[in-house]
Amino acid sequence: MNKLNKLKYAVLVVVAVAALAGLAACVPAGANPQLTSSGTVVVQPGQQTGLWVVGEGKVSAVPDVAIISLGIEAQAKTVAEAQNQAAGAMDRVMKALTGNGVADKDIQTQRFSIVQVTRWNKDLNRDEVIGYQVTNMVTAKIRNLDRTGTVIDAVAAAGGDLTRVQSIGFAIDDPAKYYKDARDKAMADALARAKQIAAGADIKLGRPTYISEGQLYVPQPRIVNYDMKLAAGASVPTAVPTPISAGESEIRLSVQVVYEIR
Repeated sequence: MNKLNKLKYAVLVVVAVAALAGLAACVPAGANPQLTSSGTVVVQPGQQTGLWVVGEGKVSAVPDVAIISLGIEAQAKTVAEAQNQAAGAMDRVMKALTGNGVADKDIQTQRFSIVQVTRWNKDLNRDEVIGYQVTNMVTAKIRNLDRTGTVIDAVAAAGGDLTRVQSIGFAIDDPAKYYKDARDKAMADALARAKQIAAGADIKLGRPTYISEGQLYVPQPRIVNYDMKLAAGASVPTAVPTPISAGESEIRLSVQVVYEIR
């Protein structure tokens, strides 16, 4: 680089530094000016400063509610015949549910359908209707988990060959207490992390200036496939109840905390 070019370069540097210094004087307190690769200074007013940490809290809980998807599936040559079969069987199933302690408010219709049943006719080279299928499914919430197997057996006996038990889910009816415990653990975890970082950076923590609760993970009803379709003429065992295990669920919560740096 010759002397003239060196002089021009020095002048440009001085001008750039002066411009940045003048701009910095205009930046409000707490803002974070950033110099981009193109030389443009971007200022983000109101940007939070301090030590940012994320804390996590986990709580294990045993589900106290079972949610069963069950119902009736009937097939006959006519819609009327299929409906009659389904209605009679479903009435017995509903009585089996309420008779085993399931409240009316905890039984909700999930699906009702009437569809054609077809079969491929090779001679005609097309599908032909051979009957109709009526399906009536409900969800039943069982609040006494100890009776879950008993309820399933009662439904199977009441509906007979038309019984369908599609799935079983487990949930926590009132998780508010577990939310609180998870939140307390998340805040304690955030403080512990902040103290560790502060010690490593040789700084002192101030008070929290910003707290945000992050995503709350609430376990959805845990589904266990349970497709019961009794074979024609099969009997339902009544001596040994169906074994059901609810297992354990985990509730997770996170918080984001910003601490002052002193």
